[in-house]
Amino acid sequence: MAASRTVPLVILVAGTALVGGALLFQYVGGLQPCELCLYQRWPYYTVIVLSALALAAGRPGVTAAVTGLAALAFIIGAGLAFYHVGVEQLWFAGPGACTGVSAATGSIEDFRARLMAQQPVRCDEPQWALPRRSLARGGDRAHDPRRPCRRVRRRAHL
Repeated sequence: MAASRTVPLVILVAGTALVGGALLFQYVGGLQPCELCLYQRWPYYTVIVLSALALAAGRPGVTAAVTGLAALAFIIGAGLAFYHVGVEQLWFAGPGACTGVSAATGSIEDFRARLMAQQPVRCDEPQWALPRRSLARGGDRAHDPRRPCRRVRRRAHL
């Protein structure tokens, strides 16, 4: 396989695996995504399309451009994930449509319209989590200040 095809192929496989995992949790696991979960998928959709185009083109210049755009998309995705974790941990205020926050002004009809338009899944309440890990948080290794840090001991190989 030519070097100009390896990087887009790896990016395509990684993006497809991540989106596939999210869709598997949604349709097989029954976890409905909130508004921020759906926003977090967009960078990966972009990466999938761009890497498929780069594979079709097969030119080194296109591969370099796609690699740069994929890196930018992954950085944007990491920023969205950080924001989503912040909303779940109540560090940040989330979007009003998915945190249940609404203004108390207006008529009953306005309130009813806002209520009917509200997302059924809240962004500030994780649906599923391992101990101290939510799906938005993923596999980050952030230190939990409530738990002391433990040193990993390695055995000497004889």
